[in-house]
Amino acid sequence: MPTNNFVESSFWNFDALFQPQQHPARDSHDTFFLQVPSTTKTLPEDYVERVKRVHEFGGYGSRGYEYDWKREEAEKNLLRTHTTAVSSRMLYLLAQEGFAPKRYFSIDRVFRNEAVDRTHLAEFHQIEGLVCDRGLTLGDLIGVFNDFFGRLGMSKLKFKPAYNPYTEPSMEIFGYHEGLKKWVEIGNSGMFRPEMLLPMGLPEDVRVIAWGLSLERPTMILYGVDNIRDLFGHKVDISLIKRNPICRIGIE
Repeated sequence: MPTNNFVESSFWNFDALFQPQQHPARDSHDTFFLQVPSTTKTLPEDYVERVKRVHEFGGYGSRGYEYDWKREEAEKNLLRTHTTAVSSRMLYLLAQEGFAPKRYFSIDRVFRNEAVDRTHLAEFHQIEGLVCDRGLTLGDLIGVFNDFFGRLGMSKLKFKPAYNPYTEPSMEIFGYHEGLKKWVEIGNSGMFRPEMLLPMGLPEDVRVIAWGLSLERPTMILYGVDNIRDLFGHKVDISLIKRNPICRIGIE
């Protein structure tokens, strides 16, 4: 997926993902909002209207959030809090072009206004992926994780039910960190809700499994790093890079 734009509108970052405008993640203490340019004016008008209706009144089996949706909130620019904003753009584009089964993937930087500690950064990398096809289930999603992390040598995984505004069912993924002697959350995932997919124009029988994984935390587990600030940022030990081989990724 093309993830080269760090600045995103609140519409694609939140509203298109069926995340209500009063959600705490949209507060300034969780998100970095831009002052210049503070807003965007380039949104697909017909799609914006459908998103507005599903937020206010529901549809597609949902009652919505029953609040007064505001265009000015959706137009606010921010530093993207997840690359799922790009996923929403790609799925909308797929719906306009005519649906065909697809697999999307990206690794890029995201930003969250949160306190920095041993396992949290305000700026980090997200591994984003989704598969859209007919007949997909949560079992397919779990199978992807077991295969993906198994190939990395991480066999100690567990899954916990979670809540996301844009996925149902949702689950968090945890990996066991031998150094910290505890389970560390390494990602979030789920199946995108009909309230998100159907306003885009996707067929009713299409299902999308999706995940957003941390890049830094699995790396901590693999290399036994117990402080994320030693892995990413100004405190990185350059000798750690020199001692480890380069990984070349081939794209088919």
